[in-house]
Amino acid sequence: MAGFGLPNFGQLTEAFKKAQELQQNAQKLQEELDAMELEGSSADGRASVWLSGNQQPLRVRLAPELMADGAEACEAAVLEALQAAYANSTGTMKGRMEELTGGLNLNLPGLGG
Repeated sequence: MAGFGLPNFGQLTEAFKKAQELQQNAQKLQEELDAMELEGSSADGRASVWLSGNQQPLRVRLAPELMADGAEACEAAVLEALQAAYANSTGTMKGRMEELTGGLNLNLPGLGG
């Protein structure tokens, strides 16, 4: 069968084995990302937001003195903290995915790839 451009059986078996290993590692990574708690804070540190490695919101902390500054100040600080947490979370996810895929450029949606 060697003239038909097909890989030999050993190469095909190795490719399937690598694909299966990648799938298992991806599942493990998904679980690790779900378990992570990544923080983002406002510049003044009075608002913090925690997201998982998969960008799931986990919790928010607001300093009492921030709340005394009124709704507008709270909104701005929470937004700033959320943006920082999101950047931290997506950066962590992208880095871990690059480790998993050995640097392959997969252009994953939502990860700026």
